[in-house]
Amino acid sequence: MAEHILRTEQTIDRPIEETFEFFADAGNLERITPPELNFKIITPQPIDIQKGTIIDYRLRLRGFPMSWKTVISEWNPPFSFVDEALKSPYSQWIHRHTFEEIEPGRTLIKDTVRYRLPLEPLGDLGHWFIKRELDYIFDYRNSAVEEILQPKFVPAGRAA
Repeated sequence: MAEHILRTEQTIDRPIEETFEFFADAGNLERITPPELNFKIITPQPIDIQKGTIIDYRLRLRGFPMSWKTVISEWNPPFSFVDEALKSPYSQWIHRHTFEEIEPGRTLIKDTVRYRLPLEPLGDLGHWFIKRELDYIFDYRNSAVEEILQPKFVPAGRAA
């Protein structure tokens, strides 16, 4: 039985408080998830995120509708939080988000997801496919975060 780990890192030219605030707004999950997943938060918004907050989602994976429910199991603003799946297509999904100010106005974002596939050990035979899907989703997420949070350079004398 295998626990798989996905790790990503990204540096953003934004203060740690601003960066954490972006991720603490559950509504931004829809903005940073690939559109083909049709990701929708079902829990009424705005959501007051804190330890113990439960959030319900719906999405489509390869055309199949899925429900997902997470709980915020750790909440340490502006440095970290953890969401854990209570209901998902995975046997285990624990997603740790960490934020580190590497210099004033620059934040290192780290995601560590510890997951197990259903129907272990048979489910692990398809891990190559799941890993490819997760890599795509997190690559999209990093690109979207950069597009939204990274300040744009505007040459002097030009409007933004």
